[in-house]
Amino acid sequence: MSIYVGVGGWVFDEWRDNFYPKGLSQKRELEYASRRLTAIEINGTYYGSQKPESFARWHDETPEDFVFTLKGPRFATNRRVLAEAGESIARFVESGITRLKDKLGPVNWQFMATKKFDAADFEAFLALLPKSADKIALRHAVEVRHESFACEAFVTLCRKHGVAIVAGCDSAFPCIADVSADFVYVRAMGTVEKEKTGYSKAAIARWAKRAKTWEAGGAPDDLALLAKAAPKKKRDVFLFVISGAKARNPAAAEAIIAAL
Repeated sequence: MSIYVGVGGWVFDEWRDNFYPKGLSQKRELEYASRRLTAIEINGTYYGSQKPESFARWHDETPEDFVFTLKGPRFATNRRVLAEAGESIARFVESGITRLKDKLGPVNWQFMATKKFDAADFEAFLALLPKSADKIALRHAVEVRHESFACEAFVTLCRKHGVAIVAGCDSAFPCIADVSADFVYVRAMGTVEKEKTGYSKAAIARWAKRAKTWEAGGAPDDLALLAKAAPKKKRDVFLFVISGAKARNPAAAEAIIAAL
């Protein structure tokens, strides 16, 4: 499998007696979710450190072909000078994330909507991101939300460092769909309460088609690019349905998986 579809986190009241069966204990929610979806973005790592034992437990509770992506800590990205984030990045990488072993997917480094593009400082941040830890390859993505990043120079910079640009679509933030790494990272944020599956049938089909196009190495023809299309080659795709109508997100992810 090279297309992974899921949601952000797995412990939400909105999903009980909705996505989760009535009476399912909280300690079994990850076990259940990981057998209905193919990936989960762990958001807790954005707010604080997790224990190495937690990463090991999450690995053991999920199927063999399941993947976790991680949000990088806000202590690294929510700062004026990104070039000074080295200590925070190292602390995160050394916190036990490699206990996920082969289930460790990309790290999403999310920036606040007020953070503007400064080419020199942003490149200094990208240069701090390690390529491996404990002999496990690390892949990185950056989620930027200020319109100043919507430029060809930003895409070129990320391609230089092999870092993916998170395509945050269906939201108030810029959706930068340019491919800049050997994988694609997408956050679909437009689910609505009135749709049982969060997105309409047409939108579900559209997301499945986009994922297949990215996987095959192409660029979806309905998403604008800021730079020349990346060379065509097969890529892993990580697609998360997140934000929007949170209660509907698992159903939307399942619908996309079914459409694939």
